[in-house]
This record gives sequence, C-alpha cells and structure tokens, in this order.
Amino acid sequence: MTNDVARNAKIYHVSLLALPDAVVSTLAGIYDVMNSVVLMGIKSAATSTAFQVDIVGEALGPLELVSGVPIQVQRAIESITATDIVIVPSFLLRTDFWEKNRYPTLIAWLRAMHERGAIICSACSGIFLLAETGLFDGKEATVHFNYADIFATTYPAVTIHPDRVLVISGQRDELICSGASMSWHDLVLYLIARFAGATTAQEIARLFALQWHQDGLTPYMIFEGKLDHGDAEINSAQQWLSTHFSVANAVDEMIKHSPLAERTFKRRFTAAAGITPIAYVQRLRIEDAKRRLERTNTSIDEISWRVGYEDAAFFRRLFKRTTGMAPSAYRKRFCIPEFAR
Repeated sequence: MTNDVARNAKIYHVSLLALPDAVVSTLAGIYDVMNSVVLMGIKSAATSTAFQVDIVGEALGPLELVSGVPIQVQRAIESITATDIVIVPSFLLRTDFWEKNRYPTLIAWLRAMHERGAIICSACSGIFLLAETGLFDGKEATVHFNYADIFATTYPAVTIHPDRVLVISGQRDELICSGASMSWHDLVLYLIARFAGATTAQEIARLFALQWHQDGLTPYMIFEGKLDHGDAEINSAQQWLSTHFSVANAVDEMIKHSPLAERTFKRRFTAAAGITPIAYVQRLRIEDAKRRLERTNTSIDEISWRVGYEDAAFFRRLFKRTTGMAPSAYRKRFCIPEFAR
C-alpha cells in the first residue's frame, strides 16, 4: 500500500480468480483498473477508499491461461477465509459446451465466500463457473451473446439477458455479472462507484479512457436466423430470403415460392425460426443496413432504399427500435476510420 492511501482508509479486498480457462486480457485489465486507486494515486479516493486486489487460484505459483500466457497466482484460495469481492474473469470455451464438475474446490470456495458476505462477480463468460454454484438459480444474469444459447442449455434455471451490459441480483445486490467482452469496463466502474464513489469512478474512467456501454449490447449483436429447426420447407424459404430480403413485399414473395398455404406457412415459419416472417425480414434488412453504415459513406436515405424501405423515416424508427441507436449514432460508433480503410 502506497503513502497516497491514508492509514485510516477503508480497504476492500478483491479476489480475482485465475484458472486455466481464463482470458488474460480481461484478468489483467481488471487487475490494473481495480488497483489503480493505489497504483496511480487517485487523489479523490486516496484518503478514504482503496482496493487491494490479489490474483487467487487453487495453488500458488505460475498458471498458464487458455491463451498460453502464464500468470502468477498470488494467493491460494485455501488461505482465504473471507474477502469482500470475488471476480471471475472471462473464459474461452474451446467447444460448444461447458464441462461441469471440473473445479469442485473452487465451487465450494465460492459458495463459502458468498455465505460470509462477499460480493460475487463475473465478467463475460465467467458466469459459467458462477452458475455452477447454484447461487444464480431463479435469478437473472448476462453472458457474452455468442455463448447465450450454450449457457441457456447448460443452466436453464438462470434467466439470461445477453443484450444487457450489467445485471445485479441477489438479496444484497451481491451477485453481479457483465456481458460481452469489454463490458468488464462497466463491471469495474460499477464496483468502484459503489464502494469508492461516483467521482472516483469517473476519474478512473477518464484516465484509462474506459467507456460505459450505456446503449447496451444490442448494437453489437449480429442477427443470425435459426436454421437448425428441421423444417425443410421453411429452411428453403429462409435461404431464398437471405438474398432477396430487400425486394418489395418480401414476405408475400417468399410465400409465393413455397408450396404451403399462407396461414400454414406463417405458422410453421414462426414455430421454426422463433419469430414471425415480417420480423425476420426486418432483422435481415437491419443487419444489411448495419454493414453499410459501418463500411460505406452512403447516405442513410439511400441505405434505407437499398435494404427495402422507401420511407426513410420508418427505417430510422425501425433501426433505433431494433438496435437501440439511431442510424447516424450507429455509424459514428462503429464505422471504420479513414486511416484504417
């Protein structure tokens, strides 16, 4: 602890969990930012609050993470009888499922820390390990949207919201998880604001150029229509629609190419794809519009026309309702900079 932190400062102990599945970027980023009150001498909090972050694991010493990078475990969990905050960083799932029961000692320790009053947190896919404790059963959580289906299959007792940046649950607001990838920024800034104050969180966000993802994660999510439903007729219609979504009256045209009656087609399409035909068309059009906004300087009115909407005002409303952002704001956020083209 440096001299910048007063002797009477409130020190919160943070246990940052390292295990072989962990991603080094999230783990190291959380470590540096949570320690910054001390390491960088943040004056607004130095006299009252600080975090002492330890990288903890099942055993002391070097641990090779999933990317092949070694990291030093500073404390073994068997030596930790209590802590204020536990953070599980993001994992890389090597397969299309999460293998349970690989870390029984960690699961037992996490439950014990929760019982003793710790705040239990996960970043991104770290929720897979936390969900194994059973603490999230009947509660809400978030996870990287690419892992949402796997998580829902693995832990059906947990209500998952992959579009949400941060989900806080539990009787004491003690179960906290952040969504996709860099939303760990929101997790650490929330923890800093909660325990050290909003001013400190703002100062740290400024110093590290961290961003609150206030628009949620919907703008980052890519729509991929469900194709593994087993209905050959609907699958054929989806394949046709993938290259004809911009035609006028796309749903009617799709039905014309099907041997099914209109009512039957719409019923089977909704059952197979999970959304109505018109909603499916709209999602395909918005995805195409997103790519055009990201990669071209084409006007929004022309993009509206190219994806199938003559009424640009309607397109703007639909785009914002679908992504949470206006087309112009989306372009500003996601367009490729000139120097990178």
